[in-house]
Amino acid sequence: MSFTLHGIPVTNGIAIGRALRIAPSAMDVKHYLIAEGSEQAEQKRLLDAFQVVRQELKTLRAGLPEAAPEEMAAFLDVHGMILADPTLTERPLELIQQKRYNAEWALATQLENVLEQFAEIEDAYLRERAADIRQVVERVMKVLHLGEDHQTIGAFYKTVSENRELSEVIVVAHDISPPDMLRFKELAFGGFVTDLGGKTSHTAIVARSLDIPAAVGVRSASELIRQDDWLIIDGDRGIVIVDPSPFILEEYRHLQSARKLEKKKLLRLKHTPTVTVDGQHIDLMANVEMPDDAPMALDSGAVGIGLFRSEFLFMNRQGQMPDEEEQFWAYRKTAEAMKGLPVSIRTIDIGADKPLDVKDNGGPNYLSPLGLRAIRWSLSEPEMFLIQIRAILRASVFGKIKILIPMLAHAQEIDQTLDLIQTAKNQLEAESISFDPGIQVGAMIEIPAAALALPLFIRRLDFLSIGTNDLIQYTLAIDRADNAVAHLYDPLHPAVLRLIAGIIRDAKNAQMPVSVCGEMAGDASMTRVLLGMGLTDFSLHFKQLLSVKQEILRSDTKQLKSAVDGLLAAIEPDDIQAAFQKINA
Repeated sequence: MSFTLHGIPVTNGIAIGRALRIAPSAMDVKHYLIAEGSEQAEQKRLLDAFQVVRQELKTLRAGLPEAAPEEMAAFLDVHGMILADPTLTERPLELIQQKRYNAEWALATQLENVLEQFAEIEDAYLRERAADIRQVVERVMKVLHLGEDHQTIGAFYKTVSENRELSEVIVVAHDISPPDMLRFKELAFGGFVTDLGGKTSHTAIVARSLDIPAAVGVRSASELIRQDDWLIIDGDRGIVIVDPSPFILEEYRHLQSARKLEKKKLLRLKHTPTVTVDGQHIDLMANVEMPDDAPMALDSGAVGIGLFRSEFLFMNRQGQMPDEEEQFWAYRKTAEAMKGLPVSIRTIDIGADKPLDVKDNGGPNYLSPLGLRAIRWSLSEPEMFLIQIRAILRASVFGKIKILIPMLAHAQEIDQTLDLIQTAKNQLEAESISFDPGIQVGAMIEIPAAALALPLFIRRLDFLSIGTNDLIQYTLAIDRADNAVAHLYDPLHPAVLRLIAGIIRDAKNAQMPVSVCGEMAGDASMTRVLLGMGLTDFSLHFKQLLSVKQEILRSDTKQLKSAVDGLLAAIEPDDIQAAFQKINA
């Protein structure tokens, strides 16, 4: 019987294939008492399972391709750290020795104890890390416990290769750990469906980076979908069609073929000037995480880097912060790769969704989205901040570099930041080290207070960049890392739309350069909305650049202005959707 499940769309695209279910091993394990005298053998079985998973993670980490998203390495490192935590092994070993629990029972018991402790933690982000611990334990369970739905990853791949083509497989699971997602990408699976997840969950982030059709937050999918069911994932709408009729299946096959052809056609636009129908020139910049991303951004047709996320240089350092020289070479390499095109380097933006693993060098492991993060942390650690600013300034003679400051809200924060930048300049001058004395300094506008007090920023700074991800989070009081409120994350909320439109309008009136660098910039369905608001500078992931360019080439900004005015005037959800659909008609 055909039926449809609804989840959260996180990637565009269509996947068609048969379901391959991976049930959560830790949720359904055998409970039995082992024979007296076999305690050491059972303990060894548990420790051997941990070692198998530990080696698997090391192999995956060492084999990461250069083009792999930086988030993937971070996820692997986090899982490795959890795996090394004696909390997960000591108590299970005691249960095996003292109560003669079998290994699976002992490990599942300890998992529940840990999860109960995490449930009592007030910090939302820290509570969510329980999902990472669960994923690590489930990997161990898969080694311990073989069965119809509880397969090791190796056995899982063997089953697939013997029975069907990987491109026809859609993985269905309660949740999928980032390491497994990397393996799925390497083997070219068709797509995946998970019970858990939101737009900003780890699985969603990696899915977008790897361009895999997916639907997350599809509640009870792993229970309702049977092994080998035919599935269709409509990534645009976040829906999963189970056991589709021949007619629906054929319709989606046509849509899938059309999508693939459309992607090939988009490549023709790579060197086409980005100009609207009415002659408005638009700049498309790239968001990057590491210096190695710069050549790919340039090849995609980007006219610069609008957002270099420098915090990725600080992650997975095992207690060691990058020194000035290391940072300098990273920034220099990026600037040189862009061959004179502008590069905006955002100073370190640690936060709830981007924690550092540094404990004793100023950086806490986990941060509340409302706590000491981004520029607040940098100003609290002026020595660290000066090192980064000096490195950026030194690299500025090798390209057109700009400094972008995240999470500013107060006049004194702006002034303190500018004072420290001047201090770094004075230091370099005293040491006879060259830098661009006219380097521009800009602000991320991602807090409603900043949007509503924009003149403070316009008077003091050289350019603005709207960080829509955090602006939406703070405007709607939603922790982006909390799956429980993921469905409330809405870029079309009237308050969000009016704030963004107001920022663009006020900046334009003051002749202040302004761009959008959040996810909205890379969402082709939002392109015409932003154009109608007057935006002429977009910064987005380079993989999204051509689809956004195509929308721009088809748009008339003069006609869009009145349509977007109608959207901004709407309050009721139905009216907003109607106006939005009219804009994209």
